[in-house]
Amino acid sequence: MPPVTTSMDAAVVERSIDQRVVLYGVDWSQYEAVLAIRGESAAVRIAYLEGVLELMSPSQEHERLKTTLARLVEAYAEELGLELEGIGSWTLKRQEHERGVEPDECYSLGPVREVPDLALEVIWTNGGLDKLEIYRRLGVDEVWLWRRGEIEVYVLHGDRYERAPRSELLPQIDLALVRSLLDAPSQSAAVRELRARLRQRG
Repeated sequence: MPPVTTSMDAAVVERSIDQRVVLYGVDWSQYEAVLAIRGESAAVRIAYLEGVLELMSPSQEHERLKTTLARLVEAYAEELGLELEGIGSWTLKRQEHERGVEPDECYSLGPVREVPDLALEVIWTNGGLDKLEIYRRLGVDEVWLWRRGEIEVYVLHGDRYERAPRSELLPQIDLALVRSLLDAPSQSAAVRELRARLRQRG
């Protein structure tokens, strides 16, 4: 007999698990049509890879974590005087490579160009499309993945991503410090602590 799920159980699941649907045999025009139907709403993120379409509704925990990470990165850049232009979940796509994706957050270092320099992705639940493979052919220089409590840095060298111990675009950022502050009691507390530590370093 299947377990009984209470309304409270369902609410917890909804907050903590990304909802994902993957469709196969989808051509580029159908992908574009889905984007048009979805419009500007950020409720569903859409990714496309060679005929496979993923629709993902991020959980509350996913969104909280990616926002905390983004706020810390942006505060770090402000404290160090780095030029960083946030572009949010900008839809990146290239028909000739049959790829499209909407990062959790993305940034340009300096003026915004056709492709961002840096994308942030929170891998909260298993499954789904290989985001690195999508970003690779889109030409995004660097991707940071939060996965299983760690921040992984992937740098595009030639035609493939290589795992790196730190960012090449923003080597001044101490990712271990950023990671440690993701567990702060609130986003504001995390940012305050980051600024305090950086100012202590002087």
